[in-house]
Amino acid sequence: RTTFEIAGKRLSADIININTSVSSTQKGESLLDTVRNLEAMHTDLFVVRHPLSGAADLIARSVPSHVHVVNAGDGRHAHPTQGLLDMFTIRRYKGDFRRLTVAIVGDVLHSRVARSQIHALTALGTKEVRVVGPRSLLPAVVETLGVSAHTDMAAGLSGADVIIMLRLQFERMSGALIPSAGEYFDLYGLTRERLALANKDAIVMHPGPMNRGLEIASDVADGPQSVILPQVTNGIAVRMAILARLAGASAAEGRTP
Repeated sequence: RTTFEIAGKRLSADIININTSVSSTQKGESLLDTVRNLEAMHTDLFVVRHPLSGAADLIARSVPSHVHVVNAGDGRHAHPTQGLLDMFTIRRYKGDFRRLTVAIVGDVLHSRVARSQIHALTALGTKEVRVVGPRSLLPAVVETLGVSAHTDMAAGLSGADVIIMLRLQFERMSGALIPSAGEYFDLYGLTRERLALANKDAIVMHPGPMNRGLEIASDVADGPQSVILPQVTNGIAVRMAILARLAGASAAEGRTP
């Protein structure tokens, strides 16, 4: 949310932040009624972050053509702008995707970020995309997405050019999908020893928020191969580009955001 707000303000847009958890939707108003009320205030662009998959698509199908909708993360479905900023970051540090081996590690099952990353990486012709984690946190047919699945960290990280660590999303888990946080880190946490299995010039990424000592060791998160903070910086630039592109489309249709 913060990066979208900064991006909009740097483009001189008027920003209104609506938290649906404390808005009229909690008083009985439907999501679409809330959107229509905001549209009646001449809103030109909606940035939608919602716990239900498909919410952004529902809104996009319900607003006039001159109103634009950006999916900022919907349920377990997708997080397209995070995927775009991650691809921008990889391109900046590693160049041609067709030469790269990328390992996505952790809670792939519940991660909308992972889905967007996989879609983007395969669309860009990445040489090899791997997903790594315990079987309980990998989708049952994840290979159909064009990736290889690994439950062993050594095999998953060996020769990788890019390592993307994912947050354990306890709030979306039903039941105990891992024995304990400590055991998870022992088996799947990114340590300096495990990072050494990847190529010497491999970069380490994390979409945040980051749980130190659970998904990644602090000396790796703060180490020379980490590009986690540049990801955040790149996120503002990428989101500014998206908003500017949509603002230009609105202006072409006779509306100025």
